Amino acid sequence: MMDPLSLGLLVAFMTIVVLFSGVSVASGLLIVSAGFLLIFDGMRSLELMPEIFFGKLNSFALLSIPMFIIMGAAISSTRAGADLYEALERWLTRVPGGLVMSNLGACALFSAMSGSSPATCAAIGKMGIPEMRKRGYPDEVASGSIAAGGTLGILIPPSVTMIVYGIATETSIGRLFLAGVMPGLLLVGLFMAWSIYDTWRNGSAEVLAQRSYTLRQKLEILPRVIPFIVIILGVLYAMYGGIATPSETAAVGALLCLVIAMIIYRLWSPKALWTILSDSTRESVMILFIIGAAGVFSYMLSSLYITQSIAAWISDLDVNRWVLMGIVNVFLLVAGFFLPPVAVILMAAPILLPIILAAEFDPYWFAVILTINMEIGLISPPVGLNLYVINSIAPDIPLKTILRGSLPYVGCMVLAIVILCFFPGIATWLPDMVMGPV
Repeated sequence: MMDPLSLGLLVAFMTIVVLFSGVSVASGLLIVSAGFLLIFDGMRSLELMPEIFFGKLNSFALLSIPMFIIMGAAISSTRAGADLYEALERWLTRVPGGLVMSNLGACALFSAMSGSSPATCAAIGKMGIPEMRKRGYPDEVASGSIAAGGTLGILIPPSVTMIVYGIATETSIGRLFLAGVMPGLLLVGLFMAWSIYDTWRNGSAEVLAQRSYTLRQKLEILPRVIPFIVIILGVLYAMYGGIATPSETAAVGALLCLVIAMIIYRLWSPKALWTILSDSTRESVMILFIIGAAGVFSYMLSSLYITQSIAAWISDLDVNRWVLMGIVNVFLLVAGFFLPPVAVILMAAPILLPIILAAEFDPYWFAVILTINMEIGLISPPVGLNLYVINSIAPDIPLKTILRGSLPYVGCMVLAIVILCFFPGIATWLPDMVMGPV
């Protein structure tokens, strides 16, 4: 029998090999889990795999995932993103850098409605990138700001990744949502500050304030946007006012978004509605499949004493807890370069949470740190999903230009992590105020 730590290294290596072979994340986790259980625990351990897989999915909280996905799909299928962008652009046009601020503000609000980074990139980018280029903004600013703004979808509530973290670590989903609000606003502020500075630095100061709209033009766009914002506020109020659970709130939000999409945007076509439901089902099944497979993977790690050995080894290291946090951040950053956020959270959270708690870090604060690391992965190669979404929207902008434009925003995210390390209350203040201290 191998030493558990050596076995852990072998599991990590084989997992990387299997995932890079091209199989899906969920299938890869199941293949690795079954292989190691068969070799080290025998055939009888495989009999538990189906029970563990479906037991991991036997959670009422998981119902919120498909509901929030339907909510986002209903919004993404309409002109809500374009209208949101246009409304902010009309109201902020006289502010220096108003257009880039409009794009980032629209990304933040659309993130709160959809909870999806690629959907946010696509919805805001289709309108925002051509308009910014037409008005003289550099291609790097136009593409990089939208790519970075899209990452807010997994931090600003409602966030599917926060739900997954809550389920994986058995922490409060409502508190996790609140923990993401202030850091999300912090990131929006940093993104806006860099975008305006970069535009001015590149000699494009004349584009920072252009075009004017009448009060009538500003007001006429609001009726198309306000209903969705009311839904966001209503969902948050129902969740934190003790009216409904996150799953019940998500179901009501999904229904209201479908109704508004049908009434305001005339989305009556059965084909369009079927597309929303079928796409949502496909994405939900993919996430739930990963959750079930990650449950089996976690069982394998625990059964072979890998999780316990890693946690004990790290806790025995005679290092400052902030050095430990730095090591954890590097690990999360590298993992986020290659794997989707949901997979990283499900694989890493059960191992990292005991270490985080032993080092006396707040688990809700850590959820924000973890999520920002996952955001960096969304705009960093080799995977960098948001980069490819932007490239599909504006194919005439080279991928290297989009990457070059997004790198400063990676710096903004790293700065946000540093700020949160010095001032953890940015993440914990709102949950403690609304729901009381843990």
